[in-house]
Amino acid sequence: MAEKTILPFGDPILRKIARPVDGLGPRVLKLLDDMRDTLYAAEGRAGLAAPQIGILRRVAVLDCGDGLIELINPEILEASGEQTGAEACLSYPGYRGLVTRAYAVKVRTLTRAGETVVLEAEGYPAVCMQHEIDHLNGVLFIDHVREPLLVHETTGHRVRVLDVQRLTRG
Repeated sequence: MAEKTILPFGDPILRKIARPVDGLGPRVLKLLDDMRDTLYAAEGRAGLAAPQIGILRRVAVLDCGDGLIELINPEILEASGEQTGAEACLSYPGYRGLVTRAYAVKVRTLTRAGETVVLEAEGYPAVCMQHEIDHLNGVLFIDHVREPLLVHETTGHRVRVLDVQRLTRG
């Protein structure tokens, strides 16, 4: 398998809507494997969506502490509650902002075997799922940030959210 390059904020692909996966052939399975390898090679990682490696397909992988989850053509069926916490993105490494998302979600997705399943998540795993599904819709976490600044987690450097949003809108 292969580790792929993660596209940075500012790349126009990150603002495009990913297309559904039509069939689960060898190309999709290789994509899932490559995404897993890329995710686990990244520092500070929780999830990765196919558009982040330049592929406009509705595929994401995540590991929020309980093992790898693969999402193929995911759809949020239900969302409830509310939670606010610091969120970051592999496409804008190190910077965090406060985001409010649903506390719990039910997501319908395909497995790599082609089975339709419904996953339920609460807390941090629910945040991860929402973040990655947003990527598949061309939405970035900075679109949800409620404060005017993002802060780098190690240097403390601050950037204005509006400046980063301008960068991502081309």
